[in-house]
Amino acid sequence: MDKKVNIVLFTLILLIAFLLRFYQVNDLPPSLNWDEVSIGYNAYSIFKTGRDEWGQFLPLSFRAFGDYKLPLYIYLDVPFVAILGLNEIAVRLPSVVSGIGVVVLIFLILKELTKSIYLSLWGMFMSAILPWLVVFSRIALEANLALFLTTASFYLFLLSQRKKKLLPLSAILLGLSTFSYNSSRVLVLPFVILAAIFLFSSSKIKEVFIPLVVLLIFISVAFFQALAVDSGARYRWTTILDEGAIESINQLRGSSNLPSILNQLVYNKATYFLVESSKNYLSHFDPNFLFLRGGSNFQFSVPGTGQIYLGMLPFILLGIWQMMKQRKNWQLFILGWMLIAPIPGAITRDAPHSLRTIFLTIPLLLSAVIGIKWSKDFLPAKIFHPLSVLTVLVLLGSTYMFWQNYTGDYRKEYSWSWQYGYKEALEFVKTHQANYDRIVFSKIYGEPHEFVLFYLNYDPHKYQTSKNLIRYRQSDWFWVDRFDKFEFINDWEINDKVLGMKNTLLITSPQNFPANSQILKTINFLDGKKAFEIVAVN
Repeated sequence: MDKKVNIVLFTLILLIAFLLRFYQVNDLPPSLNWDEVSIGYNAYSIFKTGRDEWGQFLPLSFRAFGDYKLPLYIYLDVPFVAILGLNEIAVRLPSVVSGIGVVVLIFLILKELTKSIYLSLWGMFMSAILPWLVVFSRIALEANLALFLTTASFYLFLLSQRKKKLLPLSAILLGLSTFSYNSSRVLVLPFVILAAIFLFSSSKIKEVFIPLVVLLIFISVAFFQALAVDSGARYRWTTILDEGAIESINQLRGSSNLPSILNQLVYNKATYFLVESSKNYLSHFDPNFLFLRGGSNFQFSVPGTGQIYLGMLPFILLGIWQMMKQRKNWQLFILGWMLIAPIPGAITRDAPHSLRTIFLTIPLLLSAVIGIKWSKDFLPAKIFHPLSVLTVLVLLGSTYMFWQNYTGDYRKEYSWSWQYGYKEALEFVKTHQANYDRIVFSKIYGEPHEFVLFYLNYDPHKYQTSKNLIRYRQSDWFWVDRFDKFEFINDWEINDKVLGMKNTLLITSPQNFPANSQILKTINFLDGKKAFEIVAVN
Protein backbone atom coordinates (compact mmCIF):
# COMPACT_ATOMS: atom_id res chain seq x y z
CA MET A 1 0.00 0.00 0.00
CA ASP A 2 0.99 3.62 -0.48
CA LYS A 3 3.03 5.08 2.39
CA LYS A 4 0.51 7.88 2.93
CA VAL A 5 -2.32 5.35 3.13
CA ASN A 6 -0.36 3.39 5.74
CA ILE A 7 0.16 6.52 7.83
CA VAL A 8 -3.55 7.36 7.62
CA LEU A 9 -4.54 3.82 8.62
CA PHE A 10 -2.02 3.76 11.46
CA THR A 11 -3.35 7.09 12.77
CA LEU A 12 -6.98 6.02 12.41
CA ILE A 13 -6.41 2.73 14.27
CA LEU A 14 -4.49 4.57 16.99
CA LEU A 15 -7.40 6.99 17.33
CA ILE A 16 -9.85 4.09 17.64
CA ALA A 17 -7.64 2.52 20.32
CA PHE A 18 -7.47 5.82 22.19
CA LEU A 19 -11.22 6.46 22.08
CA LEU A 20 -12.16 2.93 23.15
CA ARG A 21 -9.82 3.21 26.14
CA PHE A 22 -10.14 6.83 27.21
CA TYR A 23 -13.65 8.01 26.29
CA GLN A 24 -15.62 8.59 29.54
CA VAL A 25 -13.04 6.57 31.47
CA ASN A 26 -13.96 8.54 34.59
CA ASP A 27 -17.36 6.84 34.84
CA LEU A 28 -17.10 3.79 32.59
CA PRO A 29 -16.78 1.38 34.40
CA PRO A 30 -19.37 3.19 36.51
CA SER A 31 -17.21 3.70 39.60
CA LEU A 32 -13.84 2.91 41.09
CA ASN A 33 -13.70 -0.38 42.96
CA TRP A 34 -11.87 -0.85 46.25
CA ASP A 35 -8.60 -1.87 44.58
CA GLU A 36 -8.63 1.25 42.41
CA VAL A 37 -9.28 3.66 45.28
CA SER A 38 -6.59 1.87 47.28
CA ILE A 39 -4.10 2.31 44.44
CA GLY A 40 -5.06 5.97 44.07
CA TYR A 41 -4.93 6.82 47.76
CA ASN A 42 -1.59 5.07 48.27
CA ALA A 43 -0.17 6.99 45.29
CA TYR A 44 -1.54 10.18 46.88
CA SER A 45 -0.01 9.22 50.23
CA ILE A 46 3.38 8.57 48.59
CA PHE A 47 3.16 11.95 46.84
CA LYS A 48 2.28 13.80 50.03
CA THR A 49 4.40 11.95 52.61
CA GLY A 50 6.68 9.45 50.89
CA ARG A 51 4.87 6.75 52.85
CA ASP A 52 1.95 4.42 52.17
CA GLU A 53 -1.29 4.49 54.16
CA TRP A 54 0.37 2.30 56.80
CA GLY A 55 3.22 4.75 57.23
CA GLN A 56 5.83 2.57 55.47
CA PHE A 57 8.49 4.59 53.66
CA LEU A 58 8.61 3.86 49.90
CA PRO A 59 7.62 0.20 50.30
CA LEU A 60 8.26 -2.56 47.77
CA SER A 61 4.91 -4.04 48.74
CA PHE A 62 1.80 -2.10 49.73
CA ARG A 63 -0.06 -3.79 52.58
CA ALA A 64 -3.39 -2.08 51.76
CA PHE A 65 -6.14 -4.47 52.98
CA GLY A 66 -3.68 -7.30 53.53
CA ASP A 67 -3.57 -8.17 49.83
CA TYR A 68 -0.05 -6.70 49.52
CA LYS A 69 -0.29 -4.86 46.22
CA LEU A 70 2.79 -4.86 44.03
CA PRO A 71 4.39 -1.42 43.85
CA LEU A 72 4.99 -0.46 40.24
CA TYR A 73 1.50 0.72 39.24
CA ILE A 74 1.18 2.77 42.43
CA TYR A 75 4.52 4.52 41.92
CA LEU A 76 3.72 5.19 38.26
CA ASP A 77 0.40 6.66 39.33
CA VAL A 78 2.07 9.23 41.64
CA PRO A 79 2.78 11.83 38.91
CA PHE A 80 -0.74 11.46 37.49
CA VAL A 81 -2.25 12.05 40.93
CA ALA A 82 0.16 14.92 41.57
CA ILE A 83 -0.83 16.67 38.33
CA LEU A 84 -4.52 15.76 37.96
CA GLY A 85 -5.53 15.33 41.60
CA LEU A 86 -7.09 12.36 43.36
CA ASN A 87 -9.79 11.30 40.89
CA GLU A 88 -10.86 8.52 38.55
CA ILE A 89 -8.91 9.72 35.52
CA ALA A 90 -5.65 10.02 37.45
CA VAL A 91 -6.03 6.51 38.86
CA ARG A 92 -6.95 4.84 35.56
CA LEU A 93 -4.66 6.79 33.22
CA PRO A 94 -1.55 4.58 33.65
CA SER A 95 -3.65 1.63 32.52
CA VAL A 96 -5.04 3.61 29.57
CA VAL A 97 -1.53 4.54 28.48
CA SER A 98 -0.36 0.94 28.92
CA GLY A 99 -3.28 -0.31 26.85
CA ILE A 100 -2.56 2.07 23.98
CA GLY A 101 1.11 1.14 24.26
CA VAL A 102 0.27 -2.55 23.76
CA VAL A 103 -1.58 -1.69 20.53
CA VAL A 104 1.48 0.15 19.17
CA LEU A 105 3.78 -2.66 20.30
CA ILE A 106 1.73 -5.25 18.41
CA PHE A 107 2.30 -3.21 15.27
CA LEU A 108 6.03 -2.95 15.92
CA ILE A 109 6.43 -6.64 16.81
CA LEU A 110 4.66 -7.77 13.64
CA LYS A 111 6.69 -5.33 11.55
CA GLU A 112 9.85 -6.88 12.98
CA LEU A 113 8.65 -10.46 12.52
CA THR A 114 6.88 -10.28 9.17
CA LYS A 115 8.49 -7.20 7.54
CA SER A 116 4.97 -6.35 6.36
CA ILE A 117 3.22 -3.05 7.16
CA TYR A 118 -0.01 -4.60 5.89
CA LEU A 119 0.07 -7.45 8.42
CA SER A 120 1.28 -5.11 11.16
CA LEU A 121 -1.76 -2.88 10.62
CA TRP A 122 -4.01 -5.94 10.83
CA GLY A 123 -2.54 -6.87 14.21
CA MET A 124 -2.77 -3.30 15.42
CA PHE A 125 -6.42 -3.08 14.34
CA MET A 126 -7.45 -6.29 16.11
CA SER A 127 -5.61 -5.35 19.30
CA ALA A 128 -7.23 -1.89 19.25
CA ILE A 129 -10.75 -3.33 19.33
CA LEU A 130 -10.24 -6.58 21.27
CA PRO A 131 -12.75 -6.63 24.20
CA TRP A 132 -10.20 -8.33 26.48
CA LEU A 133 -7.74 -5.47 26.04
CA VAL A 134 -10.29 -2.65 25.89
CA VAL A 135 -11.97 -3.61 29.16
CA PHE A 136 -8.69 -4.07 31.01
CA SER A 137 -7.28 -0.77 29.74
CA ARG A 138 -10.16 1.15 31.31
CA ILE A 139 -9.49 -0.16 34.84
CA ALA A 140 -6.56 0.58 37.14
CA LEU A 141 -5.12 -2.90 36.76
CA GLU A 142 -1.57 -3.93 37.57
CA ALA A 143 -2.07 -6.78 35.08
CA ASN A 144 -2.48 -4.36 32.20
CA LEU A 145 0.79 -2.66 33.10
CA ALA A 146 2.48 -6.06 33.35
CA LEU A 147 1.21 -6.98 29.88
CA PHE A 148 2.67 -3.76 28.45
CA LEU A 149 6.05 -4.36 30.11
CA THR A 150 6.22 -7.99 28.98
CA THR A 151 5.22 -7.11 25.41
CA ALA A 152 7.74 -4.25 25.32
CA SER A 153 10.41 -6.60 26.65
CA PHE A 154 9.62 -9.08 23.87
CA TYR A 155 9.83 -6.35 21.21
CA LEU A 156 13.19 -5.12 22.49
CA PHE A 157 14.39 -8.70 22.61
CA LEU A 158 13.54 -9.09 18.93
CA LEU A 159 15.38 -5.86 18.11
CA SER A 160 18.36 -7.01 20.17
CA GLN A 161 19.03 -9.72 17.62
CA ARG A 162 20.28 -6.82 15.45
CA LYS A 163 21.11 -4.28 18.17
CA LYS A 164 22.73 -6.17 21.06
CA LYS A 165 22.74 -3.10 23.32
CA LEU A 166 18.95 -3.37 23.70
CA LEU A 167 19.12 -6.76 25.41
CA PRO A 168 19.75 -5.37 28.93
CA LEU A 169 16.80 -3.00 28.54
CA SER A 170 14.62 -5.95 27.52
CA ALA A 171 15.75 -7.77 30.68
CA ILE A 172 14.99 -4.71 32.84
CA LEU A 173 11.43 -4.43 31.49
CA LEU A 174 10.76 -8.13 32.03
CA GLY A 175 12.21 -7.81 35.52
CA LEU A 176 10.01 -4.79 36.27
CA SER A 177 6.93 -6.82 35.27
CA THR A 178 7.54 -9.00 38.34
CA PHE A 179 6.87 -5.91 40.47
CA SER A 180 3.64 -5.09 38.70
CA TYR A 181 1.51 -8.26 38.78
CA ASN A 182 1.72 -11.65 40.45
CA SER A 183 1.09 -13.66 37.28
CA SER A 184 4.32 -12.21 35.92
CA ARG A 185 6.18 -13.84 38.79
CA VAL A 186 4.72 -17.18 37.78
CA LEU A 187 5.56 -16.76 34.08
CA VAL A 188 8.92 -15.00 34.08
CA LEU A 189 11.01 -18.17 34.35
CA PRO A 190 9.01 -20.04 31.65
CA PHE A 191 9.47 -16.99 29.39
CA VAL A 192 13.23 -17.05 29.93
CA ILE A 193 13.35 -20.80 29.26
CA LEU A 194 11.36 -20.38 26.04
CA ALA A 195 13.66 -17.60 24.92
CA ALA A 196 16.71 -19.70 25.74
CA ILE A 197 15.38 -22.62 23.69
CA PHE A 198 14.05 -20.80 20.63
CA LEU A 199 15.58 -17.32 20.45
CA PHE A 200 19.02 -17.37 22.07
CA SER A 201 20.61 -19.65 19.49
CA SER A 202 22.57 -16.88 17.74
CA SER A 203 23.67 -15.13 20.93
CA LYS A 204 27.07 -15.50 22.54
CA ILE A 205 27.49 -16.10 26.26
CA LYS A 206 29.16 -12.73 26.85
CA GLU A 207 26.25 -10.96 25.14
CA VAL A 208 23.61 -12.44 27.42
CA PHE A 209 25.61 -12.49 30.66
CA ILE A 210 24.78 -8.96 31.81
CA PRO A 211 21.06 -9.15 30.84
CA LEU A 212 20.75 -12.47 32.67
CA VAL A 213 22.42 -11.01 35.78
CA VAL A 214 20.08 -8.01 35.65
CA LEU A 215 17.04 -10.26 35.28
CA LEU A 216 18.27 -12.57 38.05
CA ILE A 217 18.53 -9.61 40.44
CA PHE A 218 14.94 -8.58 39.71
CA ILE A 219 13.66 -12.15 40.01
CA SER A 220 15.55 -12.77 43.26
CA VAL A 221 14.18 -9.63 44.93
CA ALA A 222 10.67 -10.31 43.62
CA PHE A 223 10.65 -13.93 44.79
CA PHE A 224 12.10 -13.03 48.18
CA GLN A 225 9.42 -10.36 48.56
CA ALA A 226 6.74 -12.85 47.50
CA LEU A 227 7.86 -15.54 49.93
CA ALA A 228 8.60 -13.19 52.83
CA VAL A 229 5.67 -10.79 52.58
CA ASP A 230 3.24 -10.86 49.69
CA SER A 231 2.11 -14.35 48.96
CA GLY A 232 0.93 -15.90 52.21
CA ALA A 233 -2.56 -14.46 52.46
CA ARG A 234 -2.99 -14.12 48.68
CA TYR A 235 -2.06 -17.80 48.23
CA ARG A 236 -4.66 -18.88 50.79
CA TRP A 237 -7.36 -16.81 49.07
CA THR A 238 -6.70 -18.10 45.56
CA THR A 239 -5.20 -21.58 45.84
CA ILE A 240 -7.02 -24.66 44.59
CA LEU A 241 -5.97 -26.44 47.78
CA ASP A 242 -8.16 -24.43 50.12
CA GLU A 243 -9.98 -25.74 53.19
CA GLY A 244 -12.92 -26.86 51.07
CA ALA A 245 -10.63 -28.91 48.81
CA ILE A 246 -8.92 -30.57 51.76
CA GLU A 247 -12.29 -31.42 53.30
CA SER A 248 -13.41 -32.89 49.97
CA ILE A 249 -10.26 -35.05 49.80
CA ASN A 250 -10.91 -36.35 53.32
CA GLN A 251 -14.55 -37.15 52.49
CA LEU A 252 -13.52 -39.05 49.34
CA ARG A 253 -11.01 -41.05 51.37
CA GLY A 254 -13.63 -41.83 53.98
CA SER A 255 -16.23 -43.01 51.48
CA SER A 256 -13.82 -44.97 49.26
CA ASN A 257 -13.77 -48.79 49.16
CA LEU A 258 -10.20 -48.92 47.91
CA PRO A 259 -7.45 -50.54 49.99
CA SER A 260 -5.78 -48.15 52.41
CA ILE A 261 -2.57 -47.69 50.41
CA LEU A 262 -4.42 -47.18 47.12
CA ASN A 263 -6.87 -44.85 48.86
CA GLN A 264 -4.04 -42.55 49.91
CA LEU A 265 -2.41 -42.71 46.49
CA VAL A 266 -5.63 -41.77 44.68
CA TYR A 267 -7.05 -39.21 47.11
CA ASN A 268 -4.35 -36.76 48.18
CA LYS A 269 -3.36 -33.12 47.68
CA ALA A 270 -1.01 -33.85 44.78
CA THR A 271 -3.52 -35.79 42.66
CA TYR A 272 -6.32 -33.35 43.52
CA PHE A 273 -4.13 -30.39 42.50
CA LEU A 274 -3.07 -32.10 39.28
CA VAL A 275 -6.62 -32.97 38.25
CA GLU A 276 -8.14 -29.60 39.15
CA SER A 277 -5.33 -27.53 37.66
CA SER A 278 -5.54 -29.57 34.44
CA LYS A 279 -9.27 -28.86 34.18
CA ASN A 280 -8.66 -25.20 34.96
CA TYR A 281 -5.93 -25.02 32.33
CA LEU A 282 -8.13 -26.46 29.59
CA SER A 283 -11.03 -24.19 30.55
CA HIS A 284 -9.06 -21.18 29.31
CA PHE A 285 -9.26 -22.57 25.78
CA ASP A 286 -13.01 -23.15 26.03
CA PRO A 287 -14.76 -21.36 23.11
CA ASN A 288 -17.49 -20.22 25.49
CA PHE A 289 -14.91 -18.32 27.53
CA LEU A 290 -12.83 -17.01 24.63
CA PHE A 291 -15.44 -16.25 21.98
CA LEU A 292 -18.99 -16.37 23.33
CA ARG A 293 -19.68 -15.55 26.98
CA GLY A 294 -16.42 -14.41 28.54
CA GLY A 295 -15.42 -14.98 32.16
CA SER A 296 -17.56 -15.13 35.29
CA ASN A 297 -16.03 -12.11 37.05
CA PHE A 298 -18.21 -9.16 36.04
CA GLN A 299 -15.43 -6.63 36.57
CA PHE A 300 -13.16 -8.27 34.01
CA SER A 301 -15.67 -9.55 31.47
CA VAL A 302 -18.80 -8.14 29.87
CA PRO A 303 -21.59 -10.75 30.04
CA GLY A 304 -22.62 -11.88 26.59
CA THR A 305 -19.32 -10.83 25.02
CA GLY A 306 -16.37 -13.16 24.58
CA GLN A 307 -12.86 -12.13 25.46
CA ILE A 308 -12.12 -12.25 21.71
CA TYR A 309 -14.47 -11.71 18.77
CA LEU A 310 -15.77 -14.88 17.14
CA GLY A 311 -14.82 -13.44 13.73
CA MET A 312 -11.15 -13.88 14.65
CA LEU A 313 -11.45 -17.60 15.37
CA PRO A 314 -10.82 -18.93 11.82
CA PHE A 315 -7.66 -16.85 11.49
CA ILE A 316 -6.39 -17.88 14.93
CA LEU A 317 -6.82 -21.56 14.03
CA LEU A 318 -5.16 -21.05 10.65
CA GLY A 319 -2.30 -19.20 12.31
CA ILE A 320 -1.70 -21.94 14.87
CA TRP A 321 -1.77 -24.54 12.09
CA GLN A 322 0.72 -22.56 10.02
CA MET A 323 3.12 -22.02 12.93
CA MET A 324 3.01 -25.72 13.82
CA LYS A 325 3.70 -26.52 10.17
CA GLN A 326 6.48 -23.98 9.49
CA ARG A 327 8.08 -24.16 12.96
CA LYS A 328 10.31 -21.12 12.72
CA ASN A 329 12.00 -20.32 16.00
CA TRP A 330 9.91 -17.23 16.71
CA GLN A 331 6.74 -19.14 15.80
CA LEU A 332 7.60 -21.90 18.27
CA PHE A 333 8.21 -19.20 20.88
CA ILE A 334 4.72 -17.78 20.23
CA LEU A 335 3.17 -21.24 20.51
CA GLY A 336 5.08 -21.81 23.75
CA TRP A 337 3.85 -18.44 25.04
CA MET A 338 0.30 -19.53 24.28
CA LEU A 339 0.80 -22.76 26.22
CA ILE A 340 2.29 -21.18 29.36
CA ALA A 341 -0.04 -18.16 29.54
CA PRO A 342 -2.95 -20.02 31.27
CA ILE A 343 -0.71 -21.38 34.07
CA PRO A 344 -1.50 -18.61 36.62
CA GLY A 345 -5.21 -19.15 36.05
CA ALA A 346 -4.85 -22.94 36.13
CA ILE A 347 -3.26 -23.14 39.58
CA THR A 348 -5.81 -20.84 41.22
CA ARG A 349 -9.56 -20.81 41.71
CA ASP A 350 -12.35 -19.28 39.61
CA ALA A 351 -11.12 -20.61 36.28
CA PRO A 352 -11.34 -19.59 33.54
CA HIS A 353 -10.00 -16.29 34.85
CA SER A 354 -9.53 -13.51 32.29
CA LEU A 355 -7.35 -11.34 34.54
CA ARG A 356 -4.80 -13.98 35.51
CA THR A 357 -4.49 -15.11 31.89
CA ILE A 358 -4.21 -11.68 30.26
CA PHE A 359 -0.87 -12.74 28.74
CA LEU A 360 -2.78 -15.12 26.47
CA THR A 361 -3.96 -12.13 24.40
CA ILE A 362 -0.63 -11.55 22.67
CA PRO A 363 -0.03 -15.03 21.17
CA LEU A 364 -3.68 -15.24 20.11
CA LEU A 365 -3.43 -11.89 18.31
CA LEU A 366 -0.18 -12.87 16.61
CA SER A 367 -1.71 -16.20 15.58
CA ALA A 368 -4.66 -14.39 13.98
CA VAL A 369 -2.28 -12.27 11.91
CA ILE A 370 -0.36 -15.35 10.77
CA GLY A 371 -3.73 -16.80 9.73
CA ILE A 372 -4.47 -13.65 7.72
CA LYS A 373 -1.05 -13.92 6.08
CA TRP A 374 -1.76 -17.49 5.01
CA SER A 375 -5.16 -16.45 3.62
CA LYS A 376 -3.54 -13.62 1.66
CA ASP A 377 -0.84 -15.90 0.26
CA PHE A 378 -3.12 -18.87 -0.50
CA LEU A 379 -6.34 -17.26 -1.76
CA PRO A 380 -6.68 -15.47 -5.10
CA ALA A 381 -6.82 -11.69 -4.78
CA LYS A 382 -10.40 -11.59 -6.09
CA ILE A 383 -11.42 -13.76 -3.10
CA PHE A 384 -9.06 -12.45 -0.43
CA HIS A 385 -9.77 -8.74 -0.86
CA PRO A 386 -13.58 -9.06 -0.47
CA LEU A 387 -12.95 -11.48 2.43
CA SER A 388 -10.67 -8.98 4.16
CA VAL A 389 -13.22 -6.17 3.73
CA LEU A 390 -15.95 -8.45 5.07
CA THR A 391 -13.74 -9.38 8.04
CA VAL A 392 -13.15 -5.71 8.87
CA LEU A 393 -16.88 -5.02 8.69
CA VAL A 394 -17.69 -8.04 10.89
CA LEU A 395 -15.11 -6.97 13.49
CA LEU A 396 -16.33 -3.37 13.45
CA GLY A 397 -19.92 -4.60 13.82
CA SER A 398 -18.86 -6.81 16.72
CA THR A 399 -17.08 -3.84 18.29
CA TYR A 400 -20.22 -1.73 17.96
CA MET A 401 -22.33 -4.41 19.66
CA PHE A 402 -19.75 -4.86 22.42
CA TRP A 403 -19.59 -1.11 23.02
CA GLN A 404 -23.37 -0.77 23.11
CA ASN A 405 -23.52 -3.55 25.71
CA TYR A 406 -20.60 -2.18 27.70
CA THR A 407 -21.91 1.39 27.85
CA GLY A 408 -25.56 0.40 28.17
CA ASP A 409 -26.87 -2.76 29.82
CA TYR A 410 -23.55 -3.73 31.42
CA ARG A 411 -23.03 -0.33 33.06
CA LYS A 412 -26.62 -0.31 34.29
CA GLU A 413 -27.07 -3.92 35.40
CA TYR A 414 -23.65 -4.48 36.97
CA SER A 415 -22.94 -1.20 38.73
CA TRP A 416 -23.31 -3.10 42.02
CA SER A 417 -20.22 -5.17 41.17
CA TRP A 418 -18.23 -1.92 41.02
CA GLN A 419 -19.28 -0.83 44.54
CA TYR A 420 -21.26 1.97 42.96
CA GLY A 421 -22.68 4.52 45.38
CA TYR A 422 -19.71 5.31 47.60
CA LYS A 423 -18.77 8.42 45.61
CA GLU A 424 -22.34 9.70 45.61
CA ALA A 425 -22.69 9.02 49.34
CA LEU A 426 -19.44 10.78 50.10
CA GLU A 427 -20.43 13.83 48.09
CA PHE A 428 -23.31 14.17 50.55
CA VAL A 429 -20.97 13.52 53.49
CA LYS A 430 -18.52 16.17 52.28
CA THR A 431 -21.26 18.78 52.31
CA HIS A 432 -22.80 17.84 55.66
CA GLN A 433 -20.00 16.30 57.76
CA ALA A 434 -19.45 19.47 59.83
CA ASN A 435 -23.00 19.15 61.20
CA TYR A 436 -22.41 15.77 62.88
CA ASP A 437 -20.24 14.50 65.71
CA ARG A 438 -19.97 11.01 64.24
CA ILE A 439 -20.27 9.51 60.75
CA VAL A 440 -20.94 5.77 60.56
CA PHE A 441 -20.61 3.55 57.48
CA SER A 442 -21.89 0.05 56.98
CA LYS A 443 -19.22 -2.37 55.71
CA ILE A 444 -21.75 -4.14 53.50
CA TYR A 445 -19.98 -3.40 50.19
CA GLY A 446 -16.44 -3.67 51.50
CA GLU A 447 -13.69 -1.34 52.74
CA PRO A 448 -15.65 1.91 53.20
CA HIS A 449 -12.69 3.55 54.94
CA GLU A 450 -10.69 3.49 51.70
CA PHE A 451 -13.47 5.27 49.83
CA VAL A 452 -13.70 7.87 52.60
CA LEU A 453 -9.97 8.54 52.39
CA PHE A 454 -10.06 8.76 48.60
CA TYR A 455 -13.17 10.83 47.94
CA LEU A 456 -12.58 13.22 50.84
CA ASN A 457 -8.91 13.66 49.83
CA TYR A 458 -8.09 12.95 53.45
CA ASP A 459 -4.65 14.16 54.53
CA PRO A 460 -2.40 11.05 54.54
CA HIS A 461 -0.19 12.31 57.38
CA LYS A 462 -3.25 13.04 59.49
CA TYR A 463 -4.59 9.55 58.79
CA GLN A 464 -1.27 7.80 59.50
CA THR A 465 -0.92 9.58 62.86
CA SER A 466 -4.58 9.57 63.92
CA LYS A 467 -4.78 8.81 67.66
CA ASN A 468 -8.16 7.08 67.44
CA LEU A 469 -7.29 4.97 64.38
CA ILE A 470 -8.48 1.40 65.00
CA ARG A 471 -7.26 -1.24 62.56
CA TYR A 472 -6.32 -4.85 63.05
CA ARG A 473 -5.62 -8.13 61.32
CA GLN A 474 -8.21 -10.88 61.28
CA SER A 475 -8.72 -13.83 58.90
CA ASP A 476 -5.77 -12.76 56.71
CA TRP A 477 -7.30 -9.33 56.18
CA PHE A 478 -6.70 -5.90 57.70
CA TRP A 479 -9.82 -4.16 58.95
CA VAL A 480 -10.36 -0.51 59.81
CA ASP A 481 -13.07 0.27 62.38
CA ARG A 482 -12.41 3.94 63.11
CA PHE A 483 -10.43 7.08 62.40
CA ASP A 484 -11.24 10.73 63.09
CA LYS A 485 -15.05 11.00 63.35
CA PHE A 486 -15.63 8.08 60.98
CA GLU A 487 -16.68 4.63 62.18
CA PHE A 488 -17.15 1.45 60.15
CA ILE A 489 -19.49 -1.28 61.36
CA ASN A 490 -20.54 -4.68 60.00
CA ASP A 491 -23.95 -4.43 58.38
CA TRP A 492 -25.57 -6.95 60.74
CA GLU A 493 -24.37 -4.96 63.74
CA ILE A 494 -25.66 -1.56 62.62
CA ASN A 495 -28.90 -1.52 64.62
CA ASP A 496 -27.34 -2.67 67.87
CA LYS A 497 -24.27 -0.47 67.74
CA VAL A 498 -25.88 2.69 66.37
CA LEU A 499 -28.84 2.57 68.75
CA GLY A 500 -28.31 5.27 71.38
CA MET A 501 -25.87 7.34 69.33
CA LYS A 502 -26.60 11.04 69.08
CA ASN A 503 -25.99 13.55 66.30
CA THR A 504 -24.79 10.79 63.97
CA LEU A 505 -24.85 10.53 60.20
CA LEU A 506 -25.34 6.90 59.13
CA ILE A 507 -24.64 5.54 55.64
CA THR A 508 -26.17 2.07 55.59
CA SER A 509 -27.88 -0.62 53.56
CA PRO A 510 -31.58 -0.08 52.79
CA GLN A 511 -33.92 -0.16 55.83
CA ASN A 512 -31.07 -1.02 58.16
CA PHE A 513 -31.20 1.73 60.76
CA PRO A 514 -32.74 2.44 64.20
CA ALA A 515 -36.32 3.61 64.51
CA ASN A 516 -35.32 7.07 65.74
CA SER A 517 -33.71 7.96 62.40
CA GLN A 518 -34.58 10.36 59.61
CA ILE A 519 -33.85 9.38 55.99
CA LEU A 520 -31.98 12.24 54.35
CA LYS A 521 -31.02 10.71 51.01
CA THR A 522 -31.25 7.44 49.08
CA ILE A 523 -28.45 6.34 46.76
CA ASN A 524 -29.49 3.90 44.01
CA PHE A 525 -27.50 1.56 41.83
CA LEU A 526 -27.82 2.40 38.14
CA ASP A 527 -30.50 -0.28 37.73
CA GLY A 528 -32.70 1.60 40.22
CA LYS A 529 -32.24 -0.74 43.17
CA LYS A 530 -31.28 0.87 46.46
CA ALA A 531 -27.58 0.89 47.35
CA PHE A 532 -27.37 3.16 50.41
CA GLU A 533 -29.68 5.11 52.63
CA ILE A 534 -28.21 8.11 54.41
CA VAL A 535 -29.98 8.81 57.68
CA ALA A 536 -29.61 11.14 60.64
CA VAL A 537 -29.62 9.39 64.02
CA ASN A 538 -30.58 11.54 67.02
